[in-house]
Amino acid sequence: MVIRNIDLETVCGVTSALPANDKPEVAFAGKSNVGKSSLINALMNRKSYARISATPGKTQTINFYNINSELYLVDLPGYGYARVSEKEREQWGRMIERYLHGSMQLRAVFLLIDIRHAPSANDKMMYRWVVEQGYHPVIIATKLDKIKRSQVQKHVKMIKEGLELVPGTKVIPFSSSTKQGRDEIWELIGTECFETNEEAQDGE
Repeated sequence: MVIRNIDLETVCGVTSALPANDKPEVAFAGKSNVGKSSLINALMNRKSYARISATPGKTQTINFYNINSELYLVDLPGYGYARVSEKEREQWGRMIERYLHGSMQLRAVFLLIDIRHAPSANDKMMYRWVVEQGYHPVIIATKLDKIKRSQVQKHVKMIKEGLELVPGTKVIPFSSSTKQGRDEIWELIGTECFETNEEAQDGE
């Protein structure tokens, strides 16, 4: 996708009402420091547009980026940071649940997992939780450039087995440094957001 215009249109906190958007949304979830802001910046073709908290785990907002007035990239708060209090974790959970249930435009959920390591307990919990909400998350295996090319398939298999992925779940290895995987992610976003809309209109 050619990025012509980006607007951080809405920032939702714990008590904020969700925006009544009329364009497709795709959401990105992942634990703290997994590279979510780097991924979103790469998708937007910007170096530092997506918000990055100075303190890991402290970003407690849902950020809606309007892309070309055509769709929204939705940045969900990072999870799994050990120093965040139980109360903050509960607030985060309620906020995300409210979004997943309340958004009328959400077309796809991308879950980011660090390709270097086996999925953590928090990763497994998040994956199961998103599936239970009725979504089939696409897995983005981040930090691809941190492992040898010969190790990629081994680590992808580790993620698939660790998360006990639903058969057919897509796993996209991604590097924010080389941008490998970027085009594939955009292609998938286009399919989920626009071809789905066209099919719906054709069926009317």
